[in-house]
Amino acid sequence: MPSENTVADRAREFLVRDELHIAKANSRYFDIVADHAAGSYLWDVNGRRYLDFAMGIAVNNVGHCHPRVVAAAREQTGRLIHCSAVTHHTLNIELAEKLARITPGQLSSVFFNNSGGEAVDAALKLARFITGRPNIVAFKGSFHGRTLLATALTTSKSHYREGYEPLPSGIFHVDHPYCYRCPVNQTPGSCGLECFDLFDRLFGQLVKPHSVAAIVLEPILGEGGVVPPATGYSGSGSYMQRLRELCDRHGILLVFDEVQTGFGRSGNWFACEHWGVEPDIMVMAKGIASGFPMAGVIARKELMDQWSPGRHGSTYGGNPVACAAALASISVIEEEDLLRNAREAGSVLVNELANFKQRYSFIGDIRGLGLMIGMEMVDAAGAPDGERLGRFLDQCRDRGLLLLDCGGKDHVARLTPALNVSQGEVREALGIIEQALAAVA
Repeated sequence: MPSENTVADRAREFLVRDELHIAKANSRYFDIVADHAAGSYLWDVNGRRYLDFAMGIAVNNVGHCHPRVVAAAREQTGRLIHCSAVTHHTLNIELAEKLARITPGQLSSVFFNNSGGEAVDAALKLARFITGRPNIVAFKGSFHGRTLLATALTTSKSHYREGYEPLPSGIFHVDHPYCYRCPVNQTPGSCGLECFDLFDRLFGQLVKPHSVAAIVLEPILGEGGVVPPATGYSGSGSYMQRLRELCDRHGILLVFDEVQTGFGRSGNWFACEHWGVEPDIMVMAKGIASGFPMAGVIARKELMDQWSPGRHGSTYGGNPVACAAALASISVIEEEDLLRNAREAGSVLVNELANFKQRYSFIGDIRGLGLMIGMEMVDAAGAPDGERLGRFLDQCRDRGLLLLDCGGKDHVARLTPALNVSQGEVREALGIIEQALAAVA
C-alpha cells in the first residue's frame, strides 16, 4: 500500500506537468485531478470522492459514465468511428429523426457540429444567409461561446471579450429581463413587462428592425447567473410570447440558444416549452451526448433547405460515436423518466434553499427551473458578493461537494446535478450547503 503522502503527491505531480504543457487560457475551477466518475460522484487521483453538482457544466445530464451510454459508444467504435462528409451514415440520420421528434413544433432539419460555440456561429450564418440581413440582437448578460462571432454576442463578463477587439460587427444588445435586478426598476411578478419596451429604444436609436436577421437568447441565462426571463405579464402575453410576436411582425428569426438548458435540464426537453414558444432556429449541445463532442442547429425544414449545399460544413460534426452516445442518452432520459425527476428533485432543492435564504441575509435570490438552479449572494447593500460566494464554494469543495459560480461578479452559485440525481444525493448536497453557509455567515 502506498503511504498517504505518496498518494497525495500524485495530484501535485500531475498539476506540475499540467503547468508545463497545458495552455493557461483553458483554466479550471478547481485544482482537482479527476481519475474516474460514476453517476453523481467523481473521484480524484488521490482517491477522494466528490458529489458532483457541476456535471461538466451541465453536460453529463444522465450522470457520469452511464452504463448504456458507455456500451453504445464502445460498440460503435468497433463498427465505424468517422466518415466526415464523404458518406452518409445511419446513426446521423437516426439522431436527426429523434431530435425532430423531441424538439418543439415544426423544428425538423438538423446541422450537426461539435460544440455550442460552433453551433451558435452556424445558426447566425444560417439566419444571415436566408434573410439577407446583416444585424443580430442579443441580450446583456448572455454567454454564447468562445468562437469569435459567439464572443461578440457574449456579455456575461467583459474578460471574455477583452483583447479580441474589434469583434465582428452588426451585433446589438438589449437588457435581459432579470427580475431580481430589474433593468427598468419595476417590481418583479407584478409589472407590465416594461423591460420589453427597451426594444422600442433599441430599434429607435441603434438599429432598424428590418435590418435584423435574428434575435438570439438563452431561455435561461447560464453563465450570466441562472436567470429565467421576467415573470410579469402584460395584455399581449408573457415576455417570451411578446418576443415571438415581435419577431413575426418584423420578419426576424428567433434563435434560442438551448446549449445549457436543453435535454431535460429545465425539467422539459427544452426550456422554451415552459412558455409555449417555438423558435425558428434552436442551438443545442452540452447534454445531448453525455460528454462526447456533439452539437447541432435545428430549424424548420423550409428554412434549412434554403442553406444551399456546401455553404457550411464540419469535419467531425455528427460523427458516429457521438451519435451513438447521443441516442443512448436520449433513450435514458425517456425510459428512466428523468424529466419528471428533474422537476421533483429541483423543487426539493429550491424549497430547501429558500429556507436557507430566510436564515441568511446574504442570500439575495433563489431561482431556476428543473435542475438548473442559481443562488445569488449579496452584501449588506444588496450588491453582488462574489468574495463570499467564492468562500462558500471552497467550503463546499472541502466538504466533498462541487458547485460552480456564475454571474457578472462570480456571485451566483450554480447547481446543475445529473437529472437522475437521487433524493439521498440531494439531501447529502443540502447538508453540505447548510454547513458551508454557516461557515461563511
